Amino acid sequence: MNGLAFGTVAKDEILERIRRLQARMAQAGVDAFLVTQHVDLYYFTGSMQAGYAFIPTVGDPVFYVRRSLERAVKESAVRIEPMGSLRGFRAQLAGGHPAVFAGKGAGQVVVATEMDVLPAATHARLADALGGSPGCSLTDGSALVRGVRTVKSAWEIGRIEAAASVAAEALEAALPVLKEGVAELELMARLEYEMRIRGYIGLMRTRSYNMEIVTGMLGSGEAAAVPSAFDGPAGGLGLGPALPQSASRRTVRRDEPILIDIGCCIDGYVIDQTRTAVIGALPQDLAAAYAEAERIIRHAERLMAPGTAPDAIYAAALADADAAGLADHFMGHGVNQVKFLGHGIGLEVDEWPVLARGFGQPLEPGVVLAVEPKFTFPGRGVVGIENSYLITDGGCRQLSKSPEGLIVL
Repeated sequence: MNGLAFGTVAKDEILERIRRLQARMAQAGVDAFLVTQHVDLYYFTGSMQAGYAFIPTVGDPVFYVRRSLERAVKESAVRIEPMGSLRGFRAQLAGGHPAVFAGKGAGQVVVATEMDVLPAATHARLADALGGSPGCSLTDGSALVRGVRTVKSAWEIGRIEAAASVAAEALEAALPVLKEGVAELELMARLEYEMRIRGYIGLMRTRSYNMEIVTGMLGSGEAAAVPSAFDGPAGGLGLGPALPQSASRRTVRRDEPILIDIGCCIDGYVIDQTRTAVIGALPQDLAAAYAEAERIIRHAERLMAPGTAPDAIYAAALADADAAGLADHFMGHGVNQVKFLGHGIGLEVDEWPVLARGFGQPLEPGVVLAVEPKFTFPGRGVVGIENSYLITDGGCRQLSKSPEGLIVL
């Protein structure tokens, strides 16, 4: 890590991220970007303290911090200023960035922000505070940020690989707990313990509204196939209406699939992987479906290369599942089927691109994808596999480190 403290992002890297954002801003015709979300603040400043980062299309950014100023000064790679009241924020911005506001009237300074994650009430307060003359009009810049974050640096890839190592070590250490009669929750708790003592921050962040992930999805038998609001092929029974997904108090039985879909987050960066286990033997049709999931992921590996469109990879997977006679079970069942094969990962689990219809922008080196072909059988369980991959100049490189294959106990 070039002598940096664990978890610290180099200033040069932060400035390069800002430069790439500014290039996109110039193309979009905006004057500045107001970064509001804590994950994006971390990405563009190196600090996750409370406040707003103002990034002009031309010029130097400033992180206006409400709390904790002391920590932000130590962490941030960009200049820090204490933020006053929101009522006076427009004047503070105009005084700090005269080139952006010079000669502009009411609403003439176009400021992009992340409207995909900005609460409506906060947007209303910001719009009111930044209006006036000289004042700002807010526009949606979500795609600008998500586009920049799509391509990972060597440092980011290193953090994802560190998370992959922790997940692999934790799974190996926790597997002895997996015996007939053990509760799903106990196995998940052991996995979380093994990851936490190795540096897992204890959560996996998502960008989607109302979507939460607690380490991942672990489920056995019919419980894994119980649908939920979570946007994935397996829901899980969970612990009740307050946590209606993932591990439950159900005990594991022989000859049923046990889906271990876990992630790990190190320094904010996540790995996502799935392995299927069984105590005894899977029924023949479920074993065949698992083998088909492996064939689909091998096919996806051959396709994942610079220049390939994500939607083409998804289409190939759909065709493979259909040819195997498993289309009705692929990535869920019935109305609960999800419409993707994989998704970008990084600081959040649901990054761009998505291996789904409508994502036609060709892959490029530096993109990191989690690919998760799974088959859901209501009343019986879910089987499948998931690996995370880095797109390279020559194709793709697997980042997940846990051994593949059905885990037979």
